[in-house]
Amino acid sequence: MSTAKPMPRSLESWIKHLDGVRLPVPATCHERVRRALGDSRRSLRDIAELTQDSPALALSLLREANSSSNMLASPAESLEVALTRVGLKRAETLLNRLPAVHESDIPQGLRQLQLIGQHAAQQASGLFAARLARLWQEIHWNSLLFLSPLWPLLASQPQLFESWEQRVLGKGEPARKVELELLGVPLLTLCQAVAEHWRLPEWIVQGYRLLNSDRRMLVRALHVARDNEHPLHQQQLLDADPALRRWLTQPSNTILLANGLALSAHDGWNCGHSLRWQRLTGLFLHLPLAELQQQVHQHSVSSAHQHARNDLWHPALALLWPWSRRRLQTEPAAAPAPSSQAMENWRKHCAELLREPSPYANVVQLAACARDALQGCGMRRTLLLLADRNHSRLLAQQSAGLPAEANRLQLDPSQSQVLRRLLTQPAQLRLGPDNFAQFSPLLPGQIKELFPGHHLLLRSIAINGRTVMLVIADQDGAPFSDLSLRAFTKTAQCIERALGNFANRGR
Repeated sequence: MSTAKPMPRSLESWIKHLDGVRLPVPATCHERVRRALGDSRRSLRDIAELTQDSPALALSLLREANSSSNMLASPAESLEVALTRVGLKRAETLLNRLPAVHESDIPQGLRQLQLIGQHAAQQASGLFAARLARLWQEIHWNSLLFLSPLWPLLASQPQLFESWEQRVLGKGEPARKVELELLGVPLLTLCQAVAEHWRLPEWIVQGYRLLNSDRRMLVRALHVARDNEHPLHQQQLLDADPALRRWLTQPSNTILLANGLALSAHDGWNCGHSLRWQRLTGLFLHLPLAELQQQVHQHSVSSAHQHARNDLWHPALALLWPWSRRRLQTEPAAAPAPSSQAMENWRKHCAELLREPSPYANVVQLAACARDALQGCGMRRTLLLLADRNHSRLLAQQSAGLPAEANRLQLDPSQSQVLRRLLTQPAQLRLGPDNFAQFSPLLPGQIKELFPGHHLLLRSIAINGRTVMLVIADQDGAPFSDLSLRAFTKTAQCIERALGNFANRGR
């Protein structure tokens, strides 16, 4: 009986393993570049720009240009230089060796890491390329390829990205401990060894050397960058440390800064790592933090317009969230099941809702009973909104567990794809960690501020097929208990019956 081959555990075995991985290329990009290589009217710059859509192909061309047959030449720092060395015929042969597959068939972890590289390249081009115009190609391509030593790792072991992300970013475990458990070697050590073995551009190798063995200079720079509100004092500190001042002006630092910004934003815009990289970039560019953040956010949005995919996470989405929100957070414990007394109250309120004829003099009384029933089934924060006749407004009717301003809330459904869908026909949407990134950007900001957390229920309720009410509820952001979910569904059905009885009263 055959068994799966164990993963490498040493630096040498990992390098040997990664050397043999052929990176997949999206079929559409593969065909586009293949045609360009055979078109005599295309310049090297045209072909290089087309190759941006496939970072894997860019890496393959760069590796070929810097292979052992070119040991006497310095490593190519841009794709145009690499294409000149390789030649168009050899580049086409290399392209044909790479597997062309549908984009969805490329491991998600690999595509996610390549998206981070594209985001970093956008930050680098926007922040640094105009200031260092002669070096724009080196800045762009080295930023895009800085994380490339990890691409074959995720092509062959796609589960590693999610495992690392959940444990390090989600649960806060020490990165080195997790990496030693998963790989047997620290990740940055592996990246440096692979970059040197592949003879990647010197800027990339320098970046990993700095992170691995010369962090003192980086720590000194971060210490100065922390005082971002006092630029004169920062300059005085740099004048007193000429070695640090000289190091800070090196153009090769741009790719480390760009990738630091992109990687830390993947976790959260306001986390400690992100703020450190923002301050350091502000020191490099002599910009106040607020101005630097504005530029970084703009470049992130530009990157999302070009590279975002529905099944991948792009940090630009989080710019719509409350500033303190992070995508991956330690999962809270599931909310406890309602007590027996609470369930008894819930049954009493549900029975009240189902009484015939309707006992309510107005919708306010009905909504108040519905609110109490939702609380009885374990919903700690609830908001009931009524839709007007034309579905042009949603007005808050009752709330519980929310600030007083929730009772004055008015929403325009046309501004939210989720609200429009819920008002079209009765439906229920349950948000959780698996779909939060997909639906959260489509919700109004007022709702996200009132219901912080990754677990939320939205239910539209109709009379005779026409939606008249929207119920929003959660358990203080904690995962829902099974009993509370079943009781919520039953409560929504009781509210629907109550609304129908109320509409038919006196007939």
